[in-house]
Amino acid sequence: MKANHCGSVSPVVPLCNSMPFFFLAFVLIVPTVVAGTMKKNIGIGHLDSFIKEQVQNATKTAINAYNPDPESVVHNFNKLVHESLKGTNSTRRNLKGKKCMATNPIDRCWRCNKNWANNRQDLAKCVRGFGEHTTGGMGGRYYVVTDSSDHDVLTPKKGTLRYGVIQDKPLWIIFERPMVITLKEELMINHDKTIDGRGVIVHIAYGAGLTIQFVHNVIIHGIRIHHIVSKNGGYIRDSLAHFGLRTVSDGDGISIFGASKVWIDHVSLDHCADGLIDAIMASTALTISNCKFNYHNDVMLLGADDNFTGDEIMQVTVAFNRFGKGLVQRMPRCRWGFFHVVNNDYNKWEMYAIGGSMNPTIVSQGNRFRASDNVHAKEVTHRDHFPQKVWKHWKWRTVNDLFLNGAFFVPSGDHSEVAHKLKNFMVQAKDGSCVGRLTRYAGMLKCTAGRPC
Repeated sequence: MKANHCGSVSPVVPLCNSMPFFFLAFVLIVPTVVAGTMKKNIGIGHLDSFIKEQVQNATKTAINAYNPDPESVVHNFNKLVHESLKGTNSTRRNLKGKKCMATNPIDRCWRCNKNWANNRQDLAKCVRGFGEHTTGGMGGRYYVVTDSSDHDVLTPKKGTLRYGVIQDKPLWIIFERPMVITLKEELMINHDKTIDGRGVIVHIAYGAGLTIQFVHNVIIHGIRIHHIVSKNGGYIRDSLAHFGLRTVSDGDGISIFGASKVWIDHVSLDHCADGLIDAIMASTALTISNCKFNYHNDVMLLGADDNFTGDEIMQVTVAFNRFGKGLVQRMPRCRWGFFHVVNNDYNKWEMYAIGGSMNPTIVSQGNRFRASDNVHAKEVTHRDHFPQKVWKHWKWRTVNDLFLNGAFFVPSGDHSEVAHKLKNFMVQAKDGSCVGRLTRYAGMLKCTAGRPC
């Protein structure tokens, strides 16, 4: 594909939902979250003082992470995509004797550097979108996983992945060798952690999944998560100072609950008992990028409760992902918040691609939607059981998406109010014809130390 085929489009600047009393309301909602935890069966069997304090701290962090001007994030993201493609021909470096084809702004930040293995923590400088301030374990020491076992979830063995993620200080977690880790129970990840699988092949499979709950600043990069199953729960340690009673886990690949500043990048996910990625209960400042999704029904849930207005704080960038074989729905399914779904590749969903309820703002920009041959599954969008008289006011926009094989997007909402802002954002993003280049290396990468990845 020639560079000039990736035409420019008008920038997108929809306004987020009006939130005049948001911050006061959100603070008041916290006790409701705590009180409703057991009722909603989200995994906590006993609400001790540690958990209650953790919820309060998570709420404050989420409020600080919330961006009151989400349009600026959309604009900045568009600018970076434009620059990454514009400069491709002059700045490629050799990749195993070939030109480096890392064309999206996240990959171009690190993949063409042959010394990436000696500068692993530079990856934290590469996040874009709403999760842009996520640093994970940057500044902390390295922790090497040498043991793939997970026998003791209450007193984890040193050298295991579980031992690393419960530490209270920032850690950059890497792996000594290729391994398959079967988690006995869900992996409770503490603040300020990076799980970095680059350089080896790491599978989280055939057991429980990853849980990021009431914490902040977590990066998950370069691993494959598959065949995740529900587990019975029990006492599980989530930090050096605390363990708690967990109920039955849902079987999500990655569960983000009441967390903020989370970046999931170059992760391959398939075959999980529940969702591949679920982000709920006032999680915000999230970027999900360069991932590959296959063989699943409920792919990505962003907000789980029509009655939980606390999800108005949710802001998520979903970018450069490949939604591939055997997927049915929820790519993503959104509630309440602001969602920038940009430059993703959608291939033959079985029901719908992007859905939502409760007046979310959804900006679908520069995606490539290829529908299946099923005449009943051509529509990209889905608004659950809501009648048109309700959803016609929701701000759902499609801007230079590419529609193939009869795919179509039903937009809604009045966007005239933002027309005056367009002139302030002159940098233009790339359209759906560029998606093949931008997502070419989605999923877990096979990287070799000493060579560009």
